[in-house]
This record gives sequence, C-alpha cells and structure tokens, in this order.
Amino acid sequence: MSKKDNGTSLILAYLNEKNRPYSAQDVFCNLQKQHGLGKTAVVRAMEQLATEGRIKEKTYGKQKIYFADQAQFKDVNDADLKAMDCQISELSAEAQSLTHSCRQLDSELKELNSSLTTEEMMSEIRALKEECSRYRARLEKIKSATNHVTPEEKEKVYKERTVYVKEWKKRKRLASDMMNAILEGYPKSKKEFLDEVGVETDEDCKVVVPSA
Repeated sequence: MSKKDNGTSLILAYLNEKNRPYSAQDVFCNLQKQHGLGKTAVVRAMEQLATEGRIKEKTYGKQKIYFADQAQFKDVNDADLKAMDCQISELSAEAQSLTHSCRQLDSELKELNSSLTTEEMMSEIRALKEECSRYRARLEKIKSATNHVTPEEKEKVYKERTVYVKEWKKRKRLASDMMNAILEGYPKSKKEFLDEVGVETDEDCKVVVPSA
C-alpha cells in the first residue's frame, strides 16, 4: 500500500469482499490492527471512494454508511440460487459431520492421555505383585501361629470390658456428684478447686469413656 494510495484500494477491496454496509468506525476497527490504518485516513479514504463513485454512501442522521456498488455484481438467477443453497446444505452437513468426528477424536485423546503408559502399567503390576506377596506371607504367618484366641476367651474379654466400662462410668458419676456438692460452698472456680486438690479429669488426660 503506497502513501499516495492512502488505504483506498485496501478499503475498496474489503468492502467489495464483505459486500455489506459499514460505517467508517467499523472499517477502522476491522482493519486497524492488521494494516495499521489511522481513523482519519480511513474516513478520508472512504469519503474519496464515495465521491469517485467507487462505493455507495448513505446518511442516517449524523451517521454515514458505506457499502459496495452493487452494479459490479452480476445478477444471480433462480437456478444459481438453488445450486448455492444445495452447496450450502452439503457444506453444512459436512461441517456437522467433521465437528462430530472432532469431538469423538478429542474424547479418545483425553481418554488416552488419562490412561497409563505401558511402562507405568508394568511398574504398577510389579508393585501390586509385591504387595500381594507381602499379604500372603502375613496370612501364612497368622495361620501358622499357635497363640490364636479361642471364641470363649474372646467372649470372656468382651464381658470383662463391659464390666470395667460400667464401673468406670459409675465412679466418674459419683466423683462428679461429690465435686459438685463441694463446689456449692467453694468460693473459687471448679478449675481452681481441681488444681488445689490435685485431681486430673478424663478430659485433662484426653481420655474418653468407651461405649459399653
């Protein structure tokens, strides 16, 4: 684009190619980034093209709209329009099919990317085999042990535990009632009382009474 040309040939070609109405601001925004045209240059070039009759100009209030001279385009008969419509339908169907294929390929690619490689799979298999081997050895050791607990012994232990837990709760309740009775006439707080008599609660030792 020469300095003398001032962007007129570029703007003329753009309007003829797009064949739709544009304001000078529209053309400036669409061409400025790629071709570096200034807004003033665009306005002058479009006014010059309109003055020379190479493009058409319409004024709507304070807005001027420019578009390609339609006389340069040949008339299209019904047969050509039908052929174009048929071609558009075929291209639309092809585009839809290609879009569907792209989605399928994208889905397959994501699945492959999330899958383990052959080396990773072999490494995981080795790790699982080693883990299975350790579990088998542990199981054999348990089976061969001679100090198994009999069901009777297990039942006895559970019964003793129940007795001890009940006794624990009973004594905890008695101690709590006793302390509450003392605290009714004690001038200080419960914490100060416990510190003074040297009593440690289950909570101080972070111990919770188990369920019976």
